[in-house]
Amino acid sequence: MPTILGQNQYGKAENRVVKITRDGATHHIKDLNVSVALSGDMDEVHYSGSNANVLPTDTTKNTVFAFAKEYGIESAEQFGIHLARHFVTSQEPIHQARIRIEEYSWERIETSDANSKFIGADEVKHSFVRKGQETRLTQITYDGEKWEVVSGLKDLVVMNSTNSEFWGYVKDKYTTLQEAYDRILATQVSSRWRFNWTDDEQKMPNWEKSYEQTRKHMLQAFAETYSLSLQQTLYQMGARIINNRSEIDEVRFSLPNKHHFLVDLEPFGLKNDNEVYFAADRPYGLIEATILRDGCEARIPVDMTNL
Repeated sequence: MPTILGQNQYGKAENRVVKITRDGATHHIKDLNVSVALSGDMDEVHYSGSNANVLPTDTTKNTVFAFAKEYGIESAEQFGIHLARHFVTSQEPIHQARIRIEEYSWERIETSDANSKFIGADEVKHSFVRKGQETRLTQITYDGEKWEVVSGLKDLVVMNSTNSEFWGYVKDKYTTLQEAYDRILATQVSSRWRFNWTDDEQKMPNWEKSYEQTRKHMLQAFAETYSLSLQQTLYQMGARIINNRSEIDEVRFSLPNKHHFLVDLEPFGLKNDNEVYFAADRPYGLIEATILRDGCEARIPVDMTNL
């Protein structure tokens, strides 16, 4: 045979599942986009078309919805762990399951103090507005023995309107950028972090608290770092997470520099004293790096596009 089969996987991608938990009149929402990828003893389905080892992708979709009812959704990580364990332990041909989850956050709509003529304002505990900031992410991989949990976020837009400089850089005949001693620093954070929880004998992290605290440390570092470069800020964000969250060994960031350029108002007889900027969406500088706990190995892919 002149060709052989290489790495392969299959599953149902982007299963949108919304779980409403009704605690009396108070409701809670978990809104997930779940993708399942299974791999194992799948040579024959590729070579001969035999489906003897194939669990239909439609079944994986049904499992996602059934597990939302059976187990609830305590966290994206916990839900993914239930799914990965099920597929690997219940299907002999399946040797590894990878579950990727995006979580979309909702918050309660604040109601007025005065009673509505329809519903008392203090009784409204079922109305929500979609949060307009980041999307939470997690990827769970399980091979029957070891776990790998990589969580993160994307599309978290942040800005410092001062306390940022950029100067002293290399200049050649093509350099036109002027040195800046007071600039806007803005970026759209994409980040992944890897947990050191790898087997069932270890104590499992509190996934919800871990996400909240990791996000908090990330934002605090961004706000509190007097930045001489976006690289410096990135490192401080990752270091703050590693130093404060013992369950995390590795953090990777991809930070596009959302450039803000001072507008030349002199043609109009006006002085622009760091007040009016043009926000350029492209091209943009792209700063990426991994921050590790000392002694740990980097495992998060350099290209996080599909992670």
